[in-house]
Amino acid sequence: MNFLTGISEMFSYSFLTRGMIVGGLVALCASLLGVTLVLKRYSMIGDGLSHVGFGAMAVGLACNTAPLTLAIPVVIIAAILLLRISENSKIKGDAAIGLISSSSIAIGITVNSLSNGTNIDLNSYMFGSVLAISKDDITVCITMSILVLFLFLLCYHRIFAITFDETFAKATGIRVNLYKTLLSILTAVIIVIGMRIMGTLLISSLIIFPALTSMRIFKCFKAVMLCSVIISLVCYFFGMTASYLYEIPTGAGIVLANLTVFLLFSLAGFLRR
Repeated sequence: MNFLTGISEMFSYSFLTRGMIVGGLVALCASLLGVTLVLKRYSMIGDGLSHVGFGAMAVGLACNTAPLTLAIPVVIIAAILLLRISENSKIKGDAAIGLISSSSIAIGITVNSLSNGTNIDLNSYMFGSVLAISKDDITVCITMSILVLFLFLLCYHRIFAITFDETFAKATGIRVNLYKTLLSILTAVIIVIGMRIMGTLLISSLIIFPALTSMRIFKCFKAVMLCSVIISLVCYFFGMTASYLYEIPTGAGIVLANLTVFLLFSLAGFLRR
């Protein structure tokens, strides 16, 4: 199938169009948040929260409630809890993430095994499926993505300050804990709505890959962020297209596109040095 013909055919399907719109917004927000999370060594929080989201969605499906309606507040609470545990407990951040994520997966699998008829839905949440985005979900996903983008841009300068020097930020009167909590909440929301396409196992790649790829060449914060956004959107588009043309899982196609660009940027950075 010709590449351009495949793209035109792809947009003729409403479910793929919904996936492109929702996924593009999620990729945009994840890339912005990812730069700060990677620099603050919080990047694995996305992986932990996706496991919490899986457990919450499993409970939601078993109780015949809208999975997103239950998962978003649960994952937000988990994000705040992870932040508090890593700061005020003897349990370090990575250990806290492992503790909560493994427990959430266990809860999800147990609830699924005790209920009937949810296996197919849970598989789509675990591995991702563009078919998982319904017409009802698209309104919630677009609204939440736009809200995340608005809040991030509104608080950009304060988030920039706490990213590089929390002590200096406190000295200038910035409420560091408030903005760290906000960052955790925004990450939680993006993780939940992104799980519909990428799946529990791969959603954290949207946070990690674009930021790390940009840092192979650029060092300025704004340049890294801008490049991260472009890379994320381009890789998402090509990943979705490859998924349609070659019949590979959507999440895997997007991650492979990000991996390819990461290797190219790494090579370019090496040659540049």
